[in-house]
Amino acid sequence: MNTITPDRRLAVLDAPSNLGLRPPAPDVVPGCYKLPWALRDTGLLERLGADDAGAVVPPRYVATWSPGDGVRNGAAIAAYTRALADRVAAIRDSGRFPVLLGGDCSIVLGPALALRRTGRYGMAYLDAHTDFRHLGNSPHVSSAAGEDVALMTGRGDDHLADIDGLRPYVRDEDVVLLGVRDEEGLGDAVGSGLACQPGTDLSVEAAAKVLVRDDLDGFWIHVDADVLDPSVLPAVDSPTPGGLDAGGLTEVLRGLLALPGAAGLEVTILDPDLDEDGSQAALLAGILVDALT
Repeated sequence: MNTITPDRRLAVLDAPSNLGLRPPAPDVVPGCYKLPWALRDTGLLERLGADDAGAVVPPRYVATWSPGDGVRNGAAIAAYTRALADRVAAIRDSGRFPVLLGGDCSIVLGPALALRRTGRYGMAYLDAHTDFRHLGNSPHVSSAAGEDVALMTGRGDDHLADIDGLRPYVRDEDVVLLGVRDEEGLGDAVGSGLACQPGTDLSVEAAAKVLVRDDLDGFWIHVDADVLDPSVLPAVDSPTPGGLDAGGLTEVLRGLLALPGAAGLEVTILDPDLDEDGSQAALLAGILVDALT
């Protein structure tokens, strides 16, 4: 299994999809699609010494939705997932370590699909929410960003959960949820076999027991900016008290990235529309630089 070493090249790929979120207000699109620009503007690529892998441009966001429609923008997300999976695979095939700048949480389906095509991989999921909503625990599904853990583990709309007949992209026992504070879906997730370390009491050693095993080929790291406490970074769609501070997130990421098998990382959900002076983008970029270098 591979891990980050001084001679392993990073490749930054923009994944500016907001397809998985509901509109924050009537006639307003979610602003997280601007996250890559905000982080790049801090000099992120130069500070990381990373290659510029370009961008995967998402389809048009459609705001209208009703409960009978299935997952919001479902067909567009499925198409985007395939395109993103192809680009992640190309980066990894070149021997580089992919760093994805989202976007909302639904972009995780792209790397999950890419890795599933080549073997069995785990998922380190750093988020204030379980994102485990599905028809087994909810009266309806709506936005994929609140359902992507359910989708990647094979639950929900076949068009998203079973692309190329590869359901599940990640098995329940190969997922560890880190930093969860929202209890919606938590009991169901744990009862289904997902490991969980809620709040700020996170142990990389315990996570490694899930992520570093002989029957796994490696693992992906998902970082939702709302894993940070709102007092540190409030520019997210669902700020939830009780999260990590910047030093805590840096430490956890460093620990995960040092484990054998780390296959790539993504960061999502920061909304530059809520970060008028750019200070929160600068904070998040600093965390990534400190963790990745």
